[in-house]
Amino acid sequence: MTGSIRLHVTAPLAAGESVEASASQAHYLATVMRRSAGDTVLVFNGRDGEFSGHIEALRRDRAVLRIEQQLRVQAQEPDIWLLFALLKRDATDLVVRAATELGVADLHPVVTERSNTHRMNAERLSTIAIEAAEQCERLTIPRLHPLCPMRARLADWPSARRLFATLERSDAPPLSSAPLLLPDPGPVALLVGPEGGFAPAELDVLRAHPFVTAVSLGPRILRAETACIAGLALLQGMRGA
Repeated sequence: MTGSIRLHVTAPLAAGESVEASASQAHYLATVMRRSAGDTVLVFNGRDGEFSGHIEALRRDRAVLRIEQQLRVQAQEPDIWLLFALLKRDATDLVVRAATELGVADLHPVVTERSNTHRMNAERLSTIAIEAAEQCERLTIPRLHPLCPMRARLADWPSARRLFATLERSDAPPLSSAPLLLPDPGPVALLVGPEGGFAPAELDVLRAHPFVTAVSLGPRILRAETACIAGLALLQGMRGA
């Protein structure tokens, strides 16, 4: 199946079924990739695993996929969330794409005092996440939560989920020591602030929550999108994901 196109669909998947792709997927198959009826595809929906299949019918605005054999059963993925201050468009796109590739289960964009934007195109970001999942061969799409103020998100945070807050220019322990900070491999999340860091009042709010653990990503001042990628890579490596 090397070289086959992977597509995410919402319909249930089972051998022998026919599934209709979206209009944009039909356009992608016919116009961009120049595929035709009979060509193979890989299909997943985040619930039933991954299946092989072929294009049963194709026009520029409609495609029907014939589902054949299950190749991978649905498997549990790492339960890691990312809470990040919304950035400018290109930087936010990069964060969503990289977080998807790194296996993040939930994406929580927030607004902070120093955020340089307060608008989010949820449809665009969902599309980026789907495309990244198709490309990196993961079996699920991360859940994208609505944009909200950071304080509101923390107020509604599940207390059993440890939140590692990355703080620059601080004496916080390195995130690489997380196994010592939290030896129980329970649900975790990473928090990355905006360019310029958190405001003093926000730091006070973070310190007031018992589920928050302040950590450092090292001596250098990283761009926010770089901090997201570095922090997630560390968490994934430590959890064997």
